[in-house]
Amino acid sequence: MADTFTASVPRLQTERLILREYRREDFELFADHLANAESSAFLGSADRATAWRIFGSHAGLWLLHGAGWWTVEDRQTGQVVGCVGAFFREQATVMELGWNTYRAFWGQGMANEAAAAVLQYAFEVRGEPKVRALITTGNESSRRVAERLGMVYEMETELHGKAINSYMLERRCQ
Repeated sequence: MADTFTASVPRLQTERLILREYRREDFELFADHLANAESSAFLGSADRATAWRIFGSHAGLWLLHGAGWWTVEDRQTGQVVGCVGAFFREQATVMELGWNTYRAFWGQGMANEAAAAVLQYAFEVRGEPKVRALITTGNESSRRVAERLGMVYEMETELHGKAINSYMLERRCQ
């Protein structure tokens, strides 16, 4: 069919990780992550039906903007360790970065490694002039990831009626 539309998710690799498209079999870990009060403390817990809507929305963003979320997989084991995104919210003009590492993989630097690869993709492949990360007050591990990436605190803003901190990084012209 001439009017068939397809979208592809670019595959990114780092030393330890593969960033790839969401797959149906990735959903169980995703849903477990959002159902766990500790691992979703800064995201907000979600029941299975809500997790499915979020999972589908993440995957669908690629169709809307050519940007979205990747599943993060350990290159050696094939184990899914989390997800990372470079995406646009509905009214946004600035690309947003987001990252989630599943509880069993916290503290191993995987969020930083995945987010650094996505940041490079946003600047070098997409040519984005700047990116931001929205981080809940008190989420020290995500704040540290943002700062390791070179992002700086920009301002307090609002997301879904709650105050949230915005961190920003502009592309360096070469």
